[in-house]
Amino acid sequence: MKATIPSESTQAIALAPSYNVPIGVLVLAIPGFFLSLWVGGAIALFGLFLMFQAGTLRLVFTDTALDVYRQETCIRHFPYQDWQNWKIFWPSVPILFYFKEVKSIHFLPILFDPKMLKSCLETYCPVQS
Repeated sequence: MKATIPSESTQAIALAPSYNVPIGVLVLAIPGFFLSLWVGGAIALFGLFLMFQAGTLRLVFTDTALDVYRQETCIRHFPYQDWQNWKIFWPSVPILFYFKEVKSIHFLPILFDPKMLKSCLETYCPVQS
């Protein structure tokens, strides 16, 4: 499915990126290097991967669905009507976003503004969290 990010004329909110989780993982790589070069390297590579994802992925809340974009291309479409519930893990230090659809569950690292994410979820998909 190829689509462009909705224009300003539609009711859509694109979340700004947040690099808190990738930076946190990179910081955790430092003590990992003291355990083993491989452990620290693996953690650092994962942190760099998350950093890349934070820079290229965008969550866009529309009136009917949550869309995931990689730059200008819509790569996933999650209609709210299929959602059963959602939760942000560790609200004081948000690191993981979970939502369940009728046929599947999804876990996403928080690579976007967590306060705006929660606000949009409460507005567009007010299910029990």
